[in-house]
Amino acid sequence: MINAKLLFGVAALCAAFSWNAEAKMFKWVDANGTTHYGETIPPEYSNRDTYEIDKGHIEKREDKRDEFKKNAPLKDPAAEKARKLAERHDNALLNSYSSEQEIDLACDRNSQQVKARTDSFSMLLKAAQENMQSLQQEFDLRTKRGREIPQSLKDDLLDAKNRIVKTQADLDASTKELEDVKARYATDKVRYRELKGLAPDTTKNQTAPAKK
Repeated sequence: MINAKLLFGVAALCAAFSWNAEAKMFKWVDANGTTHYGETIPPEYSNRDTYEIDKGHIEKREDKRDEFKKNAPLKDPAAEKARKLAERHDNALLNSYSSEQEIDLACDRNSQQVKARTDSFSMLLKAAQENMQSLQQEFDLRTKRGREIPQSLKDDLLDAKNRIVKTQADLDASTKELEDVKARYATDKVRYRELKGLAPDTTKNQTAPAKK
């Protein structure tokens, strides 16, 4: 007759194998070098070398993570670069300014430099146009009287036209630069309010009361 204890041991062993076939077991080594087995890994050992026991096979969990990283979809380099630039810009805003007023002051300083250059181009353009007008009047007067047009006058007219074209291009570029500076600081101010958790500034959207 089969020993009852033997039957009980065999049954317990079979149950253990059946349970292990479904449950996941992990193996890890603590700081003292002692090996442990269990269904979960203590948090303090999650970053150490651990192994998963799956159906009698021991697999290093690091390998699974490496495989996941290998098969994970690649990030868009352009999008990742844009994200890092945006993050760097946000940090610069928070580190450079302690209030919105400081952003306004920085905008004024940079705008004044560009505005001075714009005003200079505007004055040069006006002078070039007046010079061109004077030369053109002399040219027209000589033509009306049937007098010979000297080559020097023709050269001066051509130079005046070229100077007007160049100065106008410089003025347009400087004007656009001034607009870009103001727009950039306006955008920075909006972003600064967002980062600080402040409500949007709606004062610029308010219309002045109608005069009676």
